[in-house]
Amino acid sequence: MTNVVFIHGLWIASTAWQPWIDHFAAQGYHAIAPAWPGEHTTVPATRENAADQAGFGIDELTDHFATVLDQFDTRPVVIGHSFGGLIAQKLLGQNKAAAAIAIDPAPIKGVKPLPIAQLRSAFPVLGNPLNRGRAKGLSQAQWRYGFGNALTAEESDALWQQWSIPSPGKPLFEAATANFLPNSPAKVDTANSSRGPLLITAGTADHTVPYVSAKAAHGLYRKSGAVTDFHEFEGRGHSLTIDHGWRDVADTALAWLADQGRTGRA
Repeated sequence: MTNVVFIHGLWIASTAWQPWIDHFAAQGYHAIAPAWPGEHTTVPATRENAADQAGFGIDELTDHFATVLDQFDTRPVVIGHSFGGLIAQKLLGQNKAAAAIAIDPAPIKGVKPLPIAQLRSAFPVLGNPLNRGRAKGLSQAQWRYGFGNALTAEESDALWQQWSIPSPGKPLFEAATANFLPNSPAKVDTANSSRGPLLITAGTADHTVPYVSAKAAHGLYRKSGAVTDFHEFEGRGHSLTIDHGWRDVADTALAWLADQGRTGRA
């Protein structure tokens, strides 16, 4: 049986992966979605204890999930969304995962495009330097712009109410300064040719991680001899893993894993 570890990004609870876990289980996979450090077991508890997540950065998050991966007898598949996609790439580059799927991943070091939409999506955190040491959530309107812009207002608001949580600001600040620091935590071993296969996806309507950002990340792997694929989801925004069209994204992931020989009952 192939093991899968799901990693969420900023502002979405780990429990939002449950439909994916069930869907993958039906295909024979064993999947889990561990919480981030300091995240509580329920959305209300995480909202009420936001400070518990404060101060965790990319390296701490990567180490946290590396420990999770090391508990398996064989290397699992890692599927991450947004900053979870960045962490998935780091773990794959470290040869800790058998394969990885980075869904609309936060920019790794070397990604140069910085669209206005991406700046606006990150501004609620980056606009105040003190947020580096805090955990901060998005307002309903901020969520609508960053996550739900390709949805109806009703669906966007419902997702915000159901799944939005505060998250540490530190990873955003680290990603924002990555290209100015030689040893940035957002650095990934993109030249590693011994790693497992990687799929990077992009939603063409994504504001938080615009298409050009994900496409640029894919281009950074040109020196690697390992499989590095790219898939675009037309008209999809950053909510694509939790909105009404999540199953299409999940099925694309399943089909790609099958193509790589990583079937659920392998």
